[in-house]
Amino acid sequence: MKLSQRRYADTLVLAPAGRLDHDSCDDFGAELQPLVEDARDGRALVLDLSALEYVSSAGLRLLMLAGKQARTQGGRIMIAAMRPLVAEIFQISRFTMLFEIYPGVRDALSAASPQAAAAFDGG
Repeated sequence: MKLSQRRYADTLVLAPAGRLDHDSCDDFGAELQPLVEDARDGRALVLDLSALEYVSSAGLRLLMLAGKQARTQGGRIMIAAMRPLVAEIFQISRFTMLFEIYPGVRDALSAASPQAAAAFDGG
């Protein structure tokens, strides 16, 4: 799994690519943990899942725990741009009830903060 990240004003966008499964969970979790620590006091972390091909139950568990930690800290994790298979997995597992889901990164950034949306737009 490859990860890229980009900050737009006060909001970080993390984009995993590939498969989030048993083999990649440890590495992804190690990268995700410090970013979740920063999602506090109203700040959001946006997960751009446009390049995520598959997520297993192990990956869902990791995301669930990260979301719970962010909420406990007063932050939030927002999910954006899911591929159809990943969206179906989220729907079947009812993870759509645990996270704010957006069709695109711009939509999520708009909901996160006006400054993040403006930074995304280049302003």
